[in-house]
Amino acid sequence: MTKSKQIKHPLIVLAADHAGYKAKEAAKSFLTAEGYNVLDVGAHELVEGDDYPVYMTAAAMKVAEDLTGSTKAVIFGGSGQGEAIVANRFPGVRAVVWYGGNEEVIEYSRKDNDANVLSLGARFVDEKTACHVIELWLTTAFSGEPRHERRIAEIDNIE
Repeated sequence: MTKSKQIKHPLIVLAADHAGYKAKEAAKSFLTAEGYNVLDVGAHELVEGDDYPVYMTAAAMKVAEDLTGSTKAVIFGGSGQGEAIVANRFPGVRAVVWYGGNEEVIEYSRKDNDANVLSLGARFVDEKTACHVIELWLTTAFSGEPRHERRIAEIDNIE
């Protein structure tokens, strides 16, 4: 009998359009193998030219609906920009974009901004790097420093 892996996080929601589909599938395999609880809200098949807003809306809604704040999402698109714009339309969602470069940005997005959605530009980040960055993002905790809590509250008040 094999020992089951411990669930590391309550829920990680994944979403992608055609441009991010392969990266999402790689991330889903990686996260599942690492013991994360994963919900894939689509696309569930590669359809060239599909529109990302429907998938990003589904992911952002899952994050926004979780009153505990524990649900996180990783979303994928060509650049990640439009995908983050959609996600940030929902109350309580703090989506950040990464499409390569300095990984310290990933840590700051969690430590200082308590980002709950990571949008990855699949045209600029290979699948191995994407999985590494997702793990870094998920394992970096919010600092809870009062100045950062205050700033997040200010953002929430805008909504």
